[in-house]
Amino acid sequence: LEKTTDYTAAYRCSLSALYNPPPLFLNPFGLRMLLARGLSCERSRRQLFSALDVELGPGQLMQVRGRNGSGKTTLLRILMGFFTDFEGEIEWDLESPPLFLGHSPGVSPRMTVVENIRWLCLMQDTEVTDREIDRVLVVLGLEGYQDSFCSGLSEGQRKRVNLARFFLCDNPCWIMDEPFSSIDAAGFDHLQERMQSHLQAGGGILLTSHQTLTLESEIRMLDLTP
Repeated sequence: LEKTTDYTAAYRCSLSALYNPPPLFLNPFGLRMLLARGLSCERSRRQLFSALDVELGPGQLMQVRGRNGSGKTTLLRILMGFFTDFEGEIEWDLESPPLFLGHSPGVSPRMTVVENIRWLCLMQDTEVTDREIDRVLVVLGLEGYQDSFCSGLSEGQRKRVNLARFFLCDNPCWIMDEPFSSIDAAGFDHLQERMQSHLQAGGGILLTSHQTLTLESEIRMLDLTP
């Protein structure tokens, strides 16, 4: 298979695009956000997956499952343009790049919780108030940490700081790598509720998780287990 990306039907999925998304929305009434065809990837001389097709549209959630090392994270990184050693075609049809949550916390240790959240939201052209941030911190179990520097937080707490974007920013497509790994039972329920409202508003979600989700919307499964 030949690796190609259709840049005319979507945005260029690269790191530069994440910070400078093109303003053109080519298909505002389209029924598909993502179409990936024939994806194949090999790492360390081991085939992770081959001839894999992935499609995501408005109001749809796809959960990627598989044992550790099956290629779940690699698949998301391929779709986001962070990993390019693969074969196949990827076509995005979005006004702006998806909102992405990776394994690493993605916050600055030298900034406070509130400063990080404001900065992360500004990256999505979203300005947030103190009241909005306080509300989300309660949901994420970070109440009282507003002025704490992220260098003093645990890995899980820093990841929850990054999760705040998904409660505060308006982005139609979410790509999330193990979003439930750092939150407690109450946070799990709150995040599921947020996902459900996002789907009902026409958003799309592609995530990896070992958890069993209990959403009203249909959950499409993609199992990478050989």
